[in-house]
Amino acid sequence: MRALFIQHDPGSQPGLVGRALAERGFELELLPIGGSIHDATYHGPFPRAREFDLLVPLGAIWSVYDHRAVGTWIQRELDLLREADREAVPVLGICFGGQALAAAHGGEVKAADQAEIGFTSVRTEAPQLVPPGPWMQWHHDVFTVPDGGEELARNEVGPQAFRLRRNLGLQFHPEVDADIVASWLEMGGAAAHADLQAATGADLDTLLAIAAAERERCERDVATLVDGFLAEVAGV
Repeated sequence: MRALFIQHDPGSQPGLVGRALAERGFELELLPIGGSIHDATYHGPFPRAREFDLLVPLGAIWSVYDHRAVGTWIQRELDLLREADREAVPVLGICFGGQALAAAHGGEVKAADQAEIGFTSVRTEAPQLVPPGPWMQWHHDVFTVPDGGEELARNEVGPQAFRLRRNLGLQFHPEVDADIVASWLEMGGAAAHADLQAATGADLDTLLAIAAAERERCERDVATLVDGFLAEVAGV
């Protein structure tokens, strides 16, 4: 089985989700799009959805609606996600990928009233599929659930998970571990550190300590999420 991870910038990594899928027999493939966090330009091809058994569009520093940044490829990615839906190819959208999944099926993506950064819990209607966390968050946008979709989890910022046929869209980052968090702060430099401080009052060392302490629980929750997605949503 082949799982395609769509990497919108170099900070987007399969992480814990990729490891869980590999343990369940998936061959992981990566489609790199943005070459840096400063330039999202991509004129390369997108594959056909049916070439894969699962698509996983990952997070991004960009916004789905920022066409000056993502205009060279975002419409083609939305077309790919709609094609996957028509072809019954399961999609697991993560953060930006969840927003793109919502937008592809008629949902709205817009700036959030407040940034959400750090580990936060969600109120879940389906804990066997989306455990309450805490999950790692780093986003400034929110999505609305598309017509026909089922909201599975939310918090005070907005929807955190929805299901639509064989699609599962997430606002949070189940893939993240301490190494990925550290890479985000390194790539983002002073601006990322300021973002973290403004949103949480914490510094990098504090966030890394939390990520390390949460590692085993996160792995268990990711296992629940991946198993639930494959069984209940993807049907594989």
